[in-house]
Amino acid sequence: MKIAVVHDYLNQYGGAERVLEAVHEIWPDAPVFTLFYDLKKMPPHFKNWKITPTFAQRLPLLSTNYEKYFALYPTAIEQIDLREFDVVLSISSAWAKGVLTTPDTVHISYLLNPMRFAWDEYFLQVKRTNVVLRMWLRLLMNRIRIWDVISANRIDSLITISETVRKRALKYYKQNSVIIYPPCDTKFFVPDPTLKVQDYFLVVARLKTYKRIDIAVEAFSKLGLPLLIIGDGEARGALEKIARPNVQFLGRLDDKKLRSYYQRAQAVIFPTLEDFGIIPLEAQSCGTPVIAFKGGGALETVKEGETGEFFYPQTTSALIEVIKKFDRSKYKLDVLQKHSGSFDKEIFKQKLKEFIEKKISQS
Repeated sequence: MKIAVVHDYLNQYGGAERVLEAVHEIWPDAPVFTLFYDLKKMPPHFKNWKITPTFAQRLPLLSTNYEKYFALYPTAIEQIDLREFDVVLSISSAWAKGVLTTPDTVHISYLLNPMRFAWDEYFLQVKRTNVVLRMWLRLLMNRIRIWDVISANRIDSLITISETVRKRALKYYKQNSVIIYPPCDTKFFVPDPTLKVQDYFLVVARLKTYKRIDIAVEAFSKLGLPLLIIGDGEARGALEKIARPNVQFLGRLDDKKLRSYYQRAQAVIFPTLEDFGIIPLEAQSCGTPVIAFKGGGALETVKEGETGEFFYPQTTSALIEVIKKFDRSKYKLDVLQKHSGSFDKEIFKQKLKEFIEKKISQS
């Protein structure tokens, strides 16, 4: 069996890239195809992989303007020649699932989400655009959605990461899917009994507008409680402007430092309507409860009253009310670890491998 892996792009390190790492552990010799990559922004071990980009790699000022080139990506992804492979596994939140394969090739897509900006956030995107560009964006997004649905119909088998994404795929693509939860490295994210729990709360996220980190910043600025924020992104400047001195921004940290902050936090705040969200599981694996918005993937990764609490609606005032009542002492380490253990990376690898082998035997 000759297998290839296709990933949207490699210019940031987050949940999608952790999925790719786990896939690479199963098939270490499989080449990785992607729209473009920036190895300076990826962990050092990626440089030893066989990674092939498309012509998008040569676009000017790509590192800071990659989102503006989105109209070119359907063409770019369709230029990847995969004729020599028996199996193609695409890991996609937008583009990778659109690769062209032969009738003899089994294409299995691990769908992180239907492209967010074209569906769930379409009207927000239009609203943020100035009047001059608004009509152009509407026309372009219409074409992108058409391509998105057509490309989804090229897939032989669809895997989704959560019930939330399964419903979206059924709505937008009219395709059923099997859910295989993304991997959590519960062997790495572990408690440290030598460390004492401190008084700070923690946010871990890429600082993008849709993540709604502003809710946490506003809540803790009003409460005066210490909040640490790990992560970076284009929304950082706006968040820093509304933050009081008790809210600190630590930027990006390596996994060892991240784990240490997880281990010592009162709780991890997760205000995002996320497709799945690996952050709550990493926190629970370290023995730390989660306070999450009651929606999206958190409904599957947080057990209310046992591994964390929910707030609803997605507002500052709702979050404040939950924080005021929060009591860390009620959460049991063994319960937190047992729950996160059901999402362990080895379980993901086993389920994915078995799924693909079954599909190959049926082809």
